[in-house]
Amino acid sequence: MRPTFSVIIPVYNGAATIGRALDSVTSQTYPPQEIIVVDDGSTDASAEIAAAHAGPIRLIRQQNQGVSVARNRGATEASGEWLAFLDADDVYFPDRLKWHADWIADDAGLDFLTGDQEYRQPDGAVLRTHMANTPAGRTLLAKAGGALRVEMDQAAEFRAFVAEHFGDTHTLTVRRETFLALGGYPAGRAVCEDVSFLIRLLARSRRVGVITQPMAAYYLYPTSATRRDPVRAQQETVAALTVLRRDLRSDRSEILAGLDDAIAGARFDHAVALLRSGRRRAALRAIWPNFTERPSLASARQVLAVGRGLSSNA
Repeated sequence: MRPTFSVIIPVYNGAATIGRALDSVTSQTYPPQEIIVVDDGSTDASAEIAAAHAGPIRLIRQQNQGVSVARNRGATEASGEWLAFLDADDVYFPDRLKWHADWIADDAGLDFLTGDQEYRQPDGAVLRTHMANTPAGRTLLAKAGGALRVEMDQAAEFRAFVAEHFGDTHTLTVRRETFLALGGYPAGRAVCEDVSFLIRLLARSRRVGVITQPMAAYYLYPTSATRRDPVRAQQETVAALTVLRRDLRSDRSEILAGLDDAIAGARFDHAVALLRSGRRRAALRAIWPNFTERPSLASARQVLAVGRGLSSNA
C-alpha cells in the first residue's frame, strides 16, 4: 500500500514566501494527501495567499503561539499516515515526497526517514549541502557509495547523528502516531525545538532511512534568531540540550553519548559567539564545563582554543 502524507506548513507573516513554499509542495511528483497551513496569528496577507492557492490545502488560523505549537496543531489535525514539514520561507525539491514514499512502500519497518538538504542565500545561491558538512553525513555518504538510499543502523552512526545532525525539519518524514506519542515539538523555545524532537525520536528508533540527495532548500536569512542574536541563540541551545539530557528517558548509550557530544559542541559554539561579541571572560566560563564534566585531551584543547582567543583579543 502506498503511504499517505500530510504536509504541515506553519506561517507567521510570510506573505513574501508562502506562495513559493506551496508551489514546491503542490508540484511534487508524489502528491500529498493534504497540505495543512497553520497561520500563527499573521498580520499580513499570509492566510489569504494560502487560501487562494490551488491544491489540497487546509488553512487553520490561530493566535500567535510560536512555530512549535503551530506544527503540533497541524499534526493533530492531519489525516495522513505520515507527516512531513516545511517552513513558509523554504522549499521542497520535486521528488522529496516520492523518494520517501517509494522507500516506505518497499520497507514498512523504517522508524522514520530523513535526507540531505541545501543551504541557500536569500537570492537562491547555493552555499553548501548538509550531509557533506557533518561527520555523520560524510560517513553515510561513503557507506552509500553513490546510492540514493542508505540506512542508518549502527550505534556509531546514531551517536554522530545526535551530536550533529544533518537534514532538518524539512527532510523529516515521521508517522503521525509516533509524532503524537512523543508530544510533538516543545513549545516556548525560539531555537532548538527541532533538534529536541529529533533526538527524542531517535531514542525510540532502530532503523532510519536516509536519502543522500538534497530533498529541500533551507534559506538563511539575516533576520533569523540565530543570526540576529547568535550569543542568545547559542545560550538557548545549550540550555535546551541540557534539559533534554536531564529528562531523556533512554538506556541507549549511543544516544546519551551523542547528546553529551552535542552539549559540548553547543558550549563551544556559545563560547565562540561570546568571543566575537567581545565578552572574553564569559566565553571561558561557557566552555569550562566541557573540561570539568568530561576531562580529556579534546576538552582541554577546546578550553585552550578559547583561552588563546581571549589572549589574541586582549
